[in-house]
Amino acid sequence: MSTTSTVPTWPRIEAVTRPDGSGEVTINGTSHPVETTNLDEARAAILALVTRTAAKVNRPVRVTATGPDGRWPLIVHPDGSVEADETAPVAATAAPARIDLDVAQTLTPARGIPLPSAPPSQQEPSPREAAHPSHHDATAAEEAYPEAVVPSTSDDVRAAAPPTGWVRSATSDQPRTRREARQSFLTQEQTEEPAIKGWRGVASRVGLRMSPSEAERAERVDVQAVSQHWPGPRTIAVVNGKGGAGKTPTTVLLAAVFARHGGAGVLTWDNNQTRGTLGWRTEQGPHEATLLDLLPQVDRLLGTGAQAADLARYVHHQTRDRFDVLRSKPMALAHEQRVEPDDVDAIHDVAAKYYRLIFMDSGNDESDPMWLRMIDRTDQLVVATTTRDDHAEAGALLLEALAERDEHSANLAAQAVVVVTQADPKATTTDVQRVVDGYTSLAREAVAVPFDPGMVDGVLRYGSLRPGTQRAWLAAGAAVARGL
Repeated sequence: MSTTSTVPTWPRIEAVTRPDGSGEVTINGTSHPVETTNLDEARAAILALVTRTAAKVNRPVRVTATGPDGRWPLIVHPDGSVEADETAPVAATAAPARIDLDVAQTLTPARGIPLPSAPPSQQEPSPREAAHPSHHDATAAEEAYPEAVVPSTSDDVRAAAPPTGWVRSATSDQPRTRREARQSFLTQEQTEEPAIKGWRGVASRVGLRMSPSEAERAERVDVQAVSQHWPGPRTIAVVNGKGGAGKTPTTVLLAAVFARHGGAGVLTWDNNQTRGTLGWRTEQGPHEATLLDLLPQVDRLLGTGAQAADLARYVHHQTRDRFDVLRSKPMALAHEQRVEPDDVDAIHDVAAKYYRLIFMDSGNDESDPMWLRMIDRTDQLVVATTTRDDHAEAGALLLEALAERDEHSANLAAQAVVVVTQADPKATTTDVQRVVDGYTSLAREAVAVPFDPGMVDGVLRYGSLRPGTQRAWLAAGAAVARGL
């Protein structure tokens, strides 16, 4: 089979994929549009088209593939197999389109591709660095994938990074015992799973094992963060003193992230004296029970004879997103459903007994004893806001007020996570970034979520969101997890 250096540059093929599943293959200047429903389907369709072209000329062809995960020079063979084109020239201003060292090692036996040499000054980024790239890299990722700013690193780092498991700690300490000198039979090296996304994922699915890109590695770090189970229950309060700031969508979609990846045991609780809408934005179970129905049963549910299944009478299970909802009663007036601080304590005791994570959606009255008692029970604070100035200002004022309340509240404010949702489809990236940057000195982390029609009205479902929006909520969930 031909080596990459002998593959002619004719025909000239360029392929482009977009986040919405559309794409285009240009062969010798002739455009071939591709319309699919998602990125994976677009890549598969493009690969099939290029494979047919290779079969027509009865030899491998070169293709430059550009998509949300970068620019990749590839060689496509008539049988549909794919390899990296390491002979392609790289512009001085562009990120090198090279493959990881471990990818090249994988390809060597099959195609005879030599291992590229890595600059000794570059080291593999830590998982935290991969999840939190520099501003320059974040900007580049935003331009490639405008739906969401997702963690990424440059291709220069990706190309030079030694593969996982190749780096060993250097130490001058000698083993002190025979047991320390002996390698344990129980020691197992971690083997990185092959790529499942992007062009690397396409190549892996057709039999060419390729390591994941740094963007995919960063996503895996975030998935691992939200998949953890912590010792003891954790309570997350979602707050903002202004209505319409995105508290309920933030509560629902963060709960969905943790429940989908970490399993059962996640509850959302509408802690609102006046017309809380958590029940309106989530799936209703086979009953109409609210927290007012739960309150008289607290003693029984805390008793030794109670079972987890007993809660099904009072909470509403989300069949797709796998968390439960404890509703308020928005059709009732505030004086008809007054909940006192002791009631908050009682409900929280029940929730903490049966759930590992409790997400509390809050009202707008920050002076309400019900609201204040929620803060006393909170382990991680999340400020929800949009790009509107009044929403952003209200969230900032709230953090400043909590910093002066007491030591516990001040710590919550300092370690808060801010979720900035782009509620206005006309808002620009600059508008979103301005709000994110404005919270830098007030909170531990701020995460942006792009506009998505699936968040505007009706029942919220994580699976109905665009891929970029899902990725942004995963990043937000990982930020929350780092504070639990």
